[in-house]
Amino acid sequence: MNQVTPINTNPVDIQAPDITRWQAGNTGVDFVWQFDSGKPGPNVMVQSLTHGNEICGAIVMEWFLSQGFKPQKGVLTMTFGNLAAFARWDPANPGISRYTDEDFNRVWSDEYLKSNKNSAELERARLLLPFVDSADYLLDIHSMHEPCAPLMVCGVTGEGADKAVELSKRLGIPECLMYDTGHPSGKRMIERPHFADPNNPKTAILIECGQHWEKSSVDVARQTMLRFLIDREVISHEAVASHLNASLQAKSHKVVKVTEAVVAKSSEFSFVQPFKGLEVIPKKGDPIAKNGDETVVAPYDNTVLVMPSVSKQWKIGTTMVRLGQLM
Repeated sequence: MNQVTPINTNPVDIQAPDITRWQAGNTGVDFVWQFDSGKPGPNVMVQSLTHGNEICGAIVMEWFLSQGFKPQKGVLTMTFGNLAAFARWDPANPGISRYTDEDFNRVWSDEYLKSNKNSAELERARLLLPFVDSADYLLDIHSMHEPCAPLMVCGVTGEGADKAVELSKRLGIPECLMYDTGHPSGKRMIERPHFADPNNPKTAILIECGQHWEKSSVDVARQTMLRFLIDREVISHEAVASHLNASLQAKSHKVVKVTEAVVAKSSEFSFVQPFKGLEVIPKKGDPIAKNGDETVVAPYDNTVLVMPSVSKQWKIGTTMVRLGQLM
């Protein structure tokens, strides 16, 4: 699968970590670490580098492992995801390391994982699958190409999103929580069947920490991971208190339900304003973008724009923005 590499106009203000010391893992799978407290408790997993150019998660995971934190109860699994893509990391051309053959976060349906197809991403996903499917709780750490406030992706409407929203609210970070329609090109890790089942308590969330290479993305990733582990009682508040940042605590939460994705139907797509994401379009029918000869308008009052793509390089079929309702 050919990837479109967006032209990067954002500075790279953070440095990719050297994670080679963690390659051997302790599970028989490279870059997968698992720590069993020996005491009853949940099986909790944290995933970084689902996309090889989203390095904030790898930075905080490398830091956490270096600190030597261990779970006080249950089992903690920490994984570095798409290593083949990360190996291509080049701060002068950071877009090329998103993936190698196909998007690692679109391969997680049983049908696709069990197919006779193959790619670097599928090979890695099949190795990680036993850890994902044994997890009671999963945090997948991501970031965004365009500058935008952090947001938590809580899954697909009606498919376990409510339990993910409740978990996210307890973490207190970030302010904006979102559930959506998924992606037609494939299932995400957080959409594995046990996570997507509203009657199964197992829960997965995906944090978008902000723009890929802003220093603040590392702060958001660290705070989200620590609060997630504290909430699940895997680590104690006291053990990491000196690393917590109360200034990132949200005063309230906005829950956004994405109802549709706007896909480029023409090579001539442009927004009516330089949107950055999470803007609220006040009135139904207000213009949002020109999609060739078609005008994209707000489908309802107070339409929220989620992750608009203002990249100068994309192709027909690219999702340019998601439209959501405040709940």
